[in-house]
Amino acid sequence: MRCASEDQGGYNLTQFPSLDGFGPTRHTLRLYAQALTSLARAHAPAHPHWWHISLKVTPLGLVTSNIPCGNGGILVGQMDFHRACISLAGSDGRSWSIPMDAGLSGSGMGERVLAAAAEAGITGEVDRSRFAGDEPGVYDPDAVRRFFTAIVRAQRVFAHHRAKLGIDAGPIQLWPHGFDLAMEWFGTRVESYKENSKTLELPAQLNLGFYPGDDDAGSYFYSSPWPFDSDKLLDRELPAGAVWHTEGWQGAMLPYAAVDNEDQVLDFARDVFDIASPLLMK
Repeated sequence: MRCASEDQGGYNLTQFPSLDGFGPTRHTLRLYAQALTSLARAHAPAHPHWWHISLKVTPLGLVTSNIPCGNGGILVGQMDFHRACISLAGSDGRSWSIPMDAGLSGSGMGERVLAAAAEAGITGEVDRSRFAGDEPGVYDPDAVRRFFTAIVRAQRVFAHHRAKLGIDAGPIQLWPHGFDLAMEWFGTRVESYKENSKTLELPAQLNLGFYPGDDDAGSYFYSSPWPFDSDKLLDRELPAGAVWHTEGWQGAMLPYAAVDNEDQVLDFARDVFDIASPLLMK
């Protein structure tokens, strides 16, 4: 059931808040997310679609998958936006908390996360280049609140859309490298794809995502079919406000500044799915 549209904090319960001014905080959060997920990247069982390195939206923030510890237990990490900290909790009952609002650089946060993980029984090399940075971190509580509200709104829409797609849809997850929230639907068409001189047979897919940029103008929702059959897609009409994007990446884009509420994003997701999914089936 849709929440009532009562005003809360300057926007109603189904509207998306402005992300203007989010840039400096976004840069910091992205580095912190890379630091936290470096543990899963190095130590969690590898998923063929890389789902093991992603973060999931929770009522508190963003959480990792379970990471095996050397002592026979598991560890989970969370970016808690209500308490402004990265928290790590082990299955042995121990926990660690590292502030996100203390000005720690990306490298500084990474070393704190790795030290806590070592106490939990997770040791070994990680790729420190993913969170390397010496600039002091920026954590604007208001910008964080608006960002978290936006990804919660997006997750709600994606979950509603995903429920109609059945078992062929993947999880809704935030990718730390791009700092975008996305999900995938897999078709029955199979395509060859070259990676590191190897030819792979991969299922066709259609993703649905939300890219929260530095501000409203740099933020957007997207839905990208792969393979992208431009001759069959580019002349198809998209819902109001959406456009086909072909520079850098190919797919449908709905600018964040053009979005008023969740229903508009859901209509975008459904319309692009109806247009693209038949092309991704055998």
